[in-house]
Amino acid sequence: MRYILVVDDNSDIRRLLSISLVNQYEVIEADNGVAALYAARKFHPAAVLLDVMMPGEMDGLQVLDALKSDPKTRDIPVAMVTARGQQVDEEDAMRRGADAYFVKPFSPKSVCAWIQGLVH
Repeated sequence: MRYILVVDDNSDIRRLLSISLVNQYEVIEADNGVAALYAARKFHPAAVLLDVMMPGEMDGLQVLDALKSDPKTRDIPVAMVTARGQQVDEEDAMRRGADAYFVKPFSPKSVCAWIQGLVH
């Protein structure tokens, strides 16, 4: 089974995504940027679903930068899942290497379809 890393400081969002994905993937959860980087390097997931605004040492954009600058993780597709819905926010994330951008409230079906398109 393939891994999907879900990174969000909101446990309800992590739960929603995990429930949507659990029948087809092994879901790994992280609630902060440091844990997300550790999990990405350890499990090398098929995709990362990454919140932008998180408390702590690293926000989602800093995690994205770290993932895309590391030869071991740069090939992992990353979708930003965020409340930041301005065009400038999406453009910034895509310029930094994000592969998709979902604005909260998002459709779990859309996120799952994106992952299906990557993995199968």
